[in-house]
Amino acid sequence: MTLDQKLQQLTGARPEILPELPQCFGGRHVSGIAALDIPTFRITNGPVGLGQNDCVSAELAAGPSNPFGVNGKAYTHPSSAKATALPSALAAAASFDPAVAGLYGEVIATEMHDLGLHVFEAPGLNLARLPILGRNFEYFGEDPFLSGTMAVAEIRAIQSRGLIAMAKHFAANEQETNRMTIQTTVDRQTLRELYLLPFEMAVKDGKVAAVMCAYNFVNGQSSCENRELLTDVLRKDWGFGGYVQTDFFAQKSTVAPLRNGLDHEMPMPMQWAPAKLKTALAAGDITEAMIDQALERRYVQAFKAGIFDRKLALRPIDYAAGGRKAREIGGRAAVLLQNNGVLPLSGKLRSLVLIGKASQVYAQQAVAGGVVLGEPMGSGGGSSDVVPQYTVSPVEGLRAALGAGGTVQLVLVDDANTGATIDGRAASLDEALALAAGADAVVVMAGTVAEEGADRATFADATGKALAEPAAAGLSLDWYARRSNLIATREGDNAAKHSGTSALLERLLRTRSLSGRAMATKTTLVLKDNASAALPAALIGPRGPAIVEAWLPGQEDGNIVADVLFGKVNPSGRLPVTFPVAGRSFLDHASAAQFPGVPAGEGNRQTVTYAERLAIGYRWYDLDPAGVCPERAGRNPCVAFPFGHGLSYTSFAMSPARIAATGPGTWQITARVTNTGRRRGAEVAQVYVTLPASAASHGARQPPRRLVGFRRIELDPGESGEVAIPLDANATNHPLSVWDEARHEWVIPAGEVTVWFGRSSAGSDLRPAGRIDPARSRVR
Repeated sequence: MTLDQKLQQLTGARPEILPELPQCFGGRHVSGIAALDIPTFRITNGPVGLGQNDCVSAELAAGPSNPFGVNGKAYTHPSSAKATALPSALAAAASFDPAVAGLYGEVIATEMHDLGLHVFEAPGLNLARLPILGRNFEYFGEDPFLSGTMAVAEIRAIQSRGLIAMAKHFAANEQETNRMTIQTTVDRQTLRELYLLPFEMAVKDGKVAAVMCAYNFVNGQSSCENRELLTDVLRKDWGFGGYVQTDFFAQKSTVAPLRNGLDHEMPMPMQWAPAKLKTALAAGDITEAMIDQALERRYVQAFKAGIFDRKLALRPIDYAAGGRKAREIGGRAAVLLQNNGVLPLSGKLRSLVLIGKASQVYAQQAVAGGVVLGEPMGSGGGSSDVVPQYTVSPVEGLRAALGAGGTVQLVLVDDANTGATIDGRAASLDEALALAAGADAVVVMAGTVAEEGADRATFADATGKALAEPAAAGLSLDWYARRSNLIATREGDNAAKHSGTSALLERLLRTRSLSGRAMATKTTLVLKDNASAALPAALIGPRGPAIVEAWLPGQEDGNIVADVLFGKVNPSGRLPVTFPVAGRSFLDHASAAQFPGVPAGEGNRQTVTYAERLAIGYRWYDLDPAGVCPERAGRNPCVAFPFGHGLSYTSFAMSPARIAATGPGTWQITARVTNTGRRRGAEVAQVYVTLPASAASHGARQPPRRLVGFRRIELDPGESGEVAIPLDANATNHPLSVWDEARHEWVIPAGEVTVWFGRSSAGSDLRPAGRIDPARSRVR
């Protein structure tokens, strides 16, 4: 290769018509070199389907350029090649089943081949440190072990089919507000035990071929030129043999990234424009050998995947097959949070009223990750916006499930809770409540839409540097903004608004039912969430409605929800995030330094500090660093529904768990699970450990429990089965270890480890299985 050819291959191409695919105008590829038999290398975004997949209408190529001289429609436009809009990645995590993550990857890989694509920019492995993070739906939740386990299964499914998966965003990229410039300050122990752990699992267990560096700065250095992350940790410590690509426009300089471990700039030549690289070469700041190494790392992965051996071509997508799998994934992801006998609904119902907010999408249209509020899929809204061939609305799904023998009426209520529409006809709220009072069943749909580009919070101005109201307000079902991918302010074009959803629910539950059943015993609240939501205490418990969490279900929304409500699917999902009681969340006690950050450092850059250290998600509620969540009788007053929680339409009994040593540093936890109900269903057994007190001598105070294993088991009524969950002290997730920053190594603290077995992270759902001494592989 000539030097010019090498430099051309280091970056993505400017938007262009693809020579091999003249029907496609795209900006997510590296142009091929026909004379060298180097194919065009095509990249698609993710992770909830093939969004922004390097092919919009060729007619757009003649369109105007933006101020940067680029036709931005190449990156996102409704004419994008269609694909299956899957349930959110967080939904897949809620299955607590690696097989579902594998199915997720199978759908993606199949359609990548159909569309002639090579690289999938996913899975996303950042953690739900902030429940209001705009991209939580793209990730796998708040626990690093669960995240890593699901990622490994998805990566293997994609790469086993001759494609490249790309773990992102590396690393400590848990905030969208000011994401291009934010400085993340996080101690190395926290970084290793939480935020790097899913990536380590992806590299070591998943053999992921590529990693995407992030926009943010980490401990003073840009992620895409961070030698500690890209070379010392990723390559030297973990043995990563793949290549590192930038997030779009994330690269901030020319020389340092190449010297410190970056291999590929996207989406076009900017910091690695040929003129800049030639200047650096002439000055001796970089060498041609460094360029060769960067290209070799990417080419090796392309050769491994067989990309050089395949002719670039398109073939028809089997949209029906993708839809069926999306529906299956969504059904396995749904979590039954509480049920007072309302569910499952009977197919013999005569009348069902579906209620939602007129300003919200949940009861009106299919909802997917990356969708602009109130607009159809494919109208923009972030990297995850997928253009599907069809969608199934909530009303369509419910009517299909109920059949010709019943009616479904759609009620939409205004934010003030004064006016409404009934099937499009103007009505008062009283009239709408009277309709609900007489109905056989009532379904309310609400939730928390979020997108790439912003977090669910209200700021003083569009700079996003200072909050105008507490961050916890964004956890409410009432908070929304017209454009959730833009910073919301107290006033202005994108002012944060109050939907009145909580007040409507309370008003509905106080309404006297006229159908022979109390309102609470015939009402179901269906949540469609980016991640967790803070729930009013009045909704929790026997006086509240049945509650189902469906996440962001994607194109099969209506069918997925109807399958669960009418019992075609027996819900078996579990929460990958903690649901707090309103007013008692982590965010109610977070400082400005924790979110959105405070001015500090070079250029007065906004700095966010992970001051909570190891206490995120359920670990924060268990550890109770603020002293506001004292656990009593195994229950935490701040938690509405704990991490790992989920109910079923049947019931299960678990025998006491047993621990047996299986070798040096390895054990197996086993128990018998019995379906004691009348329906086939699935239970998810979970194992947590409490590290010995000596763990604190190696750094931060450890939370009381950490997840180290889980197994899903499906059983017929009356059937029993054994679950066996391995525990390996030397596993990639370091289940019994802590990171000792002074020694720069993983250390197993001296003393006995308590092993817990049960069905959620809550103390009331766990029983001690025994104690082990890792130093002696002893059990007692």
